Amino acid sequence: MLNPAPILAIDTCGPSGSVALGRLTGRDLEILGQAELEGRTYSSTLVAAIRDVLQAAGAKLQDLGGIVAVNGPGSFTGVRVGLSAVKGLAETGRLPVVALSRLQVLSRKAGTPSSALDAHRSELFLRLERTGRDPVECLAGLQELAAIHRVPLRVAVCEDAAAGMLAAAWPETQVAWTTPPIAVDALRLGESRLIAGASVDLAVLDGHYLRRSDAEIFREPCVEPQRP
Repeated sequence: MLNPAPILAIDTCGPSGSVALGRLTGRDLEILGQAELEGRTYSSTLVAAIRDVLQAAGAKLQDLGGIVAVNGPGSFTGVRVGLSAVKGLAETGRLPVVALSRLQVLSRKAGTPSSALDAHRSELFLRLERTGRDPVECLAGLQELAAIHRVPLRVAVCEDAAAGMLAAAWPETQVAWTTPPIAVDALRLGESRLIAGASVDLAVLDGHYLRRSDAEIFREPCVEPQRP
């Protein structure tokens, strides 16, 4: 029996990024290689890291069975750099792509359906479980958190800032600590979706930002209003 095609995962949404290559063997996921991208230098190191991981595993782009892309929320620049690389690789290799929320990967890693990430500016990126419905993801400050009546029993976190905001807003909610999600975690979640054929159209693949960029919030109007 031939080995299944390896799958590449890319996550450039957090303070550091990562790349991972894996292959499903039976029910186990074999990690063929991974690399961490230090700081926010994704634009200069991402493509080289992907090349190195593939070469170390003796694989080529055309050997891949697909790509798992973490498309946010997180750094605008990081998300855009990551998705640009994903689209370029997918178009060149004619590869299917599965997009995952970083909150979803964090929830899966911690084993709880709700999760929170530090969004800075005294806000959280929040994933909330809902009985009988799909979870919802949103941007929330203390005011929005206080307005949520059915708070979850447990919320996955990987940062002190997110844990502190949750403790202030929801003191009875248990914080489920885990390490920050990386590309290997996304690979574990996304490979089954790729195998099931749940890929996204590259033409509509975009960042899962949950917040407008500073350029959109603070930019000057292009046309001055006319005076009466």
